[in-house]
This record gives sequence, structure tokens and C-alpha cells, in this order.
Amino acid sequence: MQDILGSFTPGLLAFLACVLFIAGAVRGFSGFGAAMIFMPVATSVVYPPTAAASFLFLDFFIGLPLVFRALRLCDWHTVLPAVIASVIFVHVGAWFLANTDVLLLRWLIFAIVTGVLVLLISGWRYHGRPSLPVSFGIGATSGILGGVSQVSGPPVVAFWLSSAKEPAIVRANLIVYFTLASIGTIFAFALNGFFTAEVGRLIIAGIPTYALGIFLGSRGFGKADPKYYRVTAYALIALAAITSMPLLDGFLR
Repeated sequence: MQDILGSFTPGLLAFLACVLFIAGAVRGFSGFGAAMIFMPVATSVVYPPTAAASFLFLDFFIGLPLVFRALRLCDWHTVLPAVIASVIFVHVGAWFLANTDVLLLRWLIFAIVTGVLVLLISGWRYHGRPSLPVSFGIGATSGILGGVSQVSGPPVVAFWLSSAKEPAIVRANLIVYFTLASIGTIFAFALNGFFTAEVGRLIIAGIPTYALGIFLGSRGFGKADPKYYRVTAYALIALAAITSMPLLDGFLR
């Protein structure tokens, strides 16, 4: 098996680019789930900080064009406290990412993804009042999860989807939050030295396939039966999590 700390080979880059295509298609199709597909698989063959930094950079810049209109629509009363908390607490997650054993990190990411998948399938939603302390707490939780695994979305997604806001405002909240929170995560990752030459190689290899996946997934969403789109996304996330389990390394790698 490719040494998890070793340099990328062309075959490995091609494999990760394919995974990014699938992750992008799921994100475009269902609106979430890209990190939940990419991170469990990527961390089984790549040093976890390299996988996290690559995905962070790709997702931030490819999603950037969506931000400008969202800035005018979002509910800053709940978005700003969540962003501030995320920027502060992402350093906690980044510290764990930098200082935790690789095998333990792989199990941790598997556990986070599996737990979040169960939460999403259950249909759980936050039904409390979106006060400032609650917004701050949701952002802090999201920041820690994003720092250690790049799976930062579920706390804020469940939080804003359960609000009485119009769908356009909820979507704008998520777009602005993820963009501004990603700036803080980029800074935290840079402080920990995660942006290496290998990250650059993976970014270059992944840009075309990730962007194409998002485009095709969003086109497919418009034609798909709404009953099946979440089922498809959940199934792909579950498959990615199961096949990336360290316990199965002897069978799959």
C-alpha cells in the first residue's frame, strides 16, 4: 500500500481526483456531503492534514462565486456570532489534526462521519430559539469539527434549516457562513504548516474534477425525483465511510 506519508504517484492523484468528482457531484446534487465522502476515503491513503488542507482550499475557491449575492440576503444576527465562534474554535480542531496519531485520526473521522450520517438520516432538527449564545455554540461546534475533519456542516445546516426563515435566506446563511469560516480555517491550517507542495499537487489535480462534479450534480438535481436524491447521497456517504475503515485495510488496500 502507498505509504500514507509518502509522495503522491500519478495513479494516486488520479484516484483522489475521481473521489473529488464523486464528492462534488453529491454536493451539487444534494447540497451537502462532499467532505463526508472525500475525507474518509482520502485519509485512508493520504496524510490527514494534507487531505483536509486540499479539500478546504478547493471547496473555498470553487464556491466563492456564490458568495456575493448571498452577502445581501443572509441573516447577520445569527451568522456573525457563528462565524466568530468558528474562527476561534477551529484552532482546537486544527491542533488535534496536527498532533494526533494518523490511525487514531482515521478512526475519529470515520466516527464523526458515521455519527453525522445517522443524525441526518434520523431527520433531527434544532427547534430552539436562535439566540446569540446558541448561534455562538453552534459555530464553535462546527469550527472544532471543521478543524479536525473538514466535516463542519451538519451543526449549522440543522440549525438554520429548522428556522422559520425563507429558503433563500437559509441558503444565503450557509453560503456566507462556510465562506467566512473557511477563511479562519485556512489561517489555522497555515499556522500549523498544513499547506505543503503535496497539497498544491492535489489541488491542481482536483480542481477540474471537483468543479465538473458540482456542475453535473446540480444539473442532475433539477431532473431527479426529490424522493431519491437524499437517499442517493446518504448511500454514497455510507459507502465511503465503510470502505475507508482502518479495520478493512487488509481487504481493500
